[in-house]
Amino acid sequence: MKQFTQSKKFEKTATANKAMFEQDKSVASTAARLATAVMGTASTEATDAAEKAKSEIELARENMKKKKAGKKGKKKTDETPAASKTPKKKGKEARSWDMGGKSTEGIDFSAPVENGSHVTNANLKDESHLKGTMSGDLTGVGEDEEDEDIYEEEEEVVDNSMSNGTSGKSSGMFSFLKNINFSTQQTVTSESLQPVLDKLKEHLTSKNVASEISVQLCDSLESSLVGRSYSTFTGLTSTAKQALSDALTKILSPKHRVNVLRDVMDAKSKGRPYVITFCGVNGVGKSTNLAKVCFWLLDNNYRVLVVGGDTFRAGAVEQLRTHVVRLANMYSEEQVQLYERGYGKDPAGLAFEAIKYAKERRYDVVLVDTAGRMQDNEPLMRALSKLVALNNPDLTLFVGEALVGNEAVDQLVKFNQSLIDNSSASAGTKSVIDGILLTKFDCIDDKVGAAISMTYITGQPIVFVGTGQQYPDLKSLNVKSVVSALLR
Repeated sequence: MKQFTQSKKFEKTATANKAMFEQDKSVASTAARLATAVMGTASTEATDAAEKAKSEIELARENMKKKKAGKKGKKKTDETPAASKTPKKKGKEARSWDMGGKSTEGIDFSAPVENGSHVTNANLKDESHLKGTMSGDLTGVGEDEEDEDIYEEEEEVVDNSMSNGTSGKSSGMFSFLKNINFSTQQTVTSESLQPVLDKLKEHLTSKNVASEISVQLCDSLESSLVGRSYSTFTGLTSTAKQALSDALTKILSPKHRVNVLRDVMDAKSKGRPYVITFCGVNGVGKSTNLAKVCFWLLDNNYRVLVVGGDTFRAGAVEQLRTHVVRLANMYSEEQVQLYERGYGKDPAGLAFEAIKYAKERRYDVVLVDTAGRMQDNEPLMRALSKLVALNNPDLTLFVGEALVGNEAVDQLVKFNQSLIDNSSASAGTKSVIDGILLTKFDCIDDKVGAAISMTYITGQPIVFVGTGQQYPDLKSLNVKSVVSALLR
């Protein structure tokens, strides 16, 4: 039997495999030749590119050398012909304000002027119509408005709601009294009154009344109601409102009354000026309200010297100068003048010189402005105490704003304590805050608790109340109006 390797089929298979091997070998050889050719071409192109770049770099270097050599040997030419110049772009023009124009001469106060008056009537609008609007004593805040009797309205609303068997909604303060389990001839007890007192405290707190004062008012109301019997709800409400009104009036009534016009006349009869110092924290309106007080005094025919004692804040002297210019335009330069020595001076010494100057020239009132300072800044508080102790003003006013609520109370307490602590070591009487000027009173609506708190804490009166931005917007405190606003 023949083996497979000896068969014809094996020979055909071997022949075919041999042919395929030869073909693969030929293809591989061809591919190798092609790869070698491609690599050779790429290498040649890379070499050519490198040579070309090198030649370009050499050419650029030669050109740079030629340009430098040309600049060194080239002379500067004359001006370019006007025709070749491009038109220049128009710059921004200075703004022209309505009252100022383009000239700055009217606002240039850099030149030294004796006693710093700089009073000029240029570019000022006519404000003469304001003259005579504040003659005599100041109007009480709220007196020029028709106030409704909130108590009668309160009782009517509550009584109607009770008679109709409805809950009734009264916006007034005494509406919470209907929460007492009330029946004919019932005696009011502390237990039945406690929820009412809690709501009363919340109401007073919402009006910016200090917590200590709220407790005192609630105690006063409790002592007035507990143990008594009331046959009608109206009787209970009437007793409650009377108790609160009496307590609030007692708090707002100061230990002593400050009458500035009377005191100015008294000082004038003794041949000396009446001195008022304004102090307070930054931004409460000391300079603006000082100008209001100055306007009021001028309207009562007094000669006033304004002292620029804020030698720290940039623009403080210029602000006072602007007010003095306006006031002098309404009255005369003989009636009002600014005393200033610029910035960086000792305020205490400056005030001392100003008071001496005012006495020599027979000014009736000296208004001393001071720099604003925070109540916790001990060095600045010592400086204020030095000013007050050295010059011993007739009236030291703390200027506080009604908007900050109980923060103004903290400021007032620390200012007053600082004056006491720093003046006790020096000779003479102790310096204290003599009165309060409450600003921005027109911005608080019925949240008048700051006035209650400040008077209660210090026992000093609120002498002035600022109610706007114009000179006539200065009032005195009307206790009845404040109590009415608090009890709404």
